[in-house]
Amino acid sequence: MKIKKSTALLMGLLFALCLFAGCGIITPQPAETGVKESPTTSNSQAAASQKVVYMTKDISPEGLTAVYRALEWQPKGKVAVKLSTGEPPASNYLRPELIKDLVRRVSGTIVECNTAYGGSRAATAMHYQVAEDHGFTKIAKFQILDEKGSMALPVAGGSRLKENYVGAAFADYDCYLILSHFKGHAMAGFGGAIKNISIGLASSAGKSWIHSGGKNKTNPWGGEQDAFLESMAEAGKSVSDYLGKGERIVYVNVMNRLSVDCDCDGNPAEPDMHDIGILASHDPVALDQACVDLVYAAKDGKTLIERIESRNGPHTLEQAEKIGLGSRKYKLKNIDG
Repeated sequence: MKIKKSTALLMGLLFALCLFAGCGIITPQPAETGVKESPTTSNSQAAASQKVVYMTKDISPEGLTAVYRALEWQPKGKVAVKLSTGEPPASNYLRPELIKDLVRRVSGTIVECNTAYGGSRAATAMHYQVAEDHGFTKIAKFQILDEKGSMALPVAGGSRLKENYVGAAFADYDCYLILSHFKGHAMAGFGGAIKNISIGLASSAGKSWIHSGGKNKTNPWGGEQDAFLESMAEAGKSVSDYLGKGERIVYVNVMNRLSVDCDCDGNPAEPDMHDIGILASHDPVALDQACVDLVYAAKDGKTLIERIESRNGPHTLEQAEKIGLGSRKYKLKNIDG
C-alpha cells in the first residue's frame, strides 16, 4: 500500500515529537553530571528525592580540599580523621602528601583500629610502626582506637547485629571525617565509606563480629557472605546513629589506584583502569553508590565490576538503604565548573 507524502510527513513529525518528549526512550545521563540510576538501582528508587554527592576529577591536595569545602561542614570539638594506614609492603593507601592539607585544615587526629587477620597491623605496637613508616605520624597526631579494647554501640533495625564493637577510644572524638580510598575488596567486593565506618572503625574483636554475622568475636573466617555484607551495613548505621548522621560525620572517597584488592592487601593486583576523581557527601550510601556507578560507567571497569558482582557487593548498599543508613538515590554535582 502506498502512503501519501503528506501522511508520511505527518508520521515523521509525530515520531520526532515523540523522541523529543522522551516517549518510552531512555537516554543515559553522563555520570559526571548526575547519575540517577545504575545497574544496581531500580526505577522506583531513581524516582525519589536524591542526596547530593560532590565530585572533582582533580586528584590532588587542592582537589581534595575543594570537594570537602563543598560539603559546608563545620566540625566542632575534637576531630578524628578515619583512614586506612595500609598493609605493608605495597598497598594503595592514601598517601600523606595527598591528604595532609585537609587533615590539618580540620585539626584532625588520624585514627585507625587493629586488624583481625594477622599481618603487620594486628598488634598495637606494630600498627603504630606502620603508621610511622607510611608517613602518617609526620602530618598529624595518630591513635589506634582499640588500643585499650572495645566499646559497644547499639544497632537499631538490624537483622544480623544487636551491637557493634568499635575501638574503646571512639567516643573520645566529637566529629569524624571519614576519608576512604575506594577500591575493590577480596571479600566485600568493594570498599568505600560504609566499609570504613564498619570494618574500619570496628575493634579487632568487632571485625570478627561483623565478618561472622554477629556470631564470633575471635575468628573472622567462615561466615556466610550475605550475613557479612548485611552486618557491615548495620555496623555502619550504629556509628552514624551515634554521631547524629550528617551532623558530626562526613564522608570523602578517593577513586584512584582502583585495584580489585583492598588496602588491607600488602601486595594488591595492579589497577587496570584509570583514576576517576574524588567524591564527597553527607550520606555514605549515596557516596558509595555513586562510586560504584562510576565504575560501571567506565569503559575500563570490567575487572573491578567482576570483583564487585562476584562478591554480591551491591547487597551492602541494599541493606544499608533498607535499615536507614542512607539513600542510594543521589545527584552528582561536579565542582570543577
